[in-house]
Amino acid sequence: MGQALLKEVPKLEEWPHFSGEGEYEHMKFIRGINMIKEDFELPDRLVTAIFNTLFTRSAHRWYIKLRQEHGHQSWTRWKTQIIKK
Repeated sequence: MGQALLKEVPKLEEWPHFSGEGEYEHMKFIRGINMIKEDFELPDRLVTAIFNTLFTRSAHRWYIKLRQEHGHQSWTRWKTQIIKK
């Protein structure tokens, strides 16, 4: 990923956030992350590193629990977990 492209990545407050509430919010969150990841050619490690900020309320508690149990996981693995929940 080039430095010029990295400078264009949206600020954290512009990324989709996920509270774990609302029937279809999880799919909207996944689509939003997928688009940013693809548009800016972001590696999984960078995307998943900011989940502590992007997950809120009950989703944040859920994220912390899974992260402590399983450690760092790929975006593909997190998508699967989000859809399963």
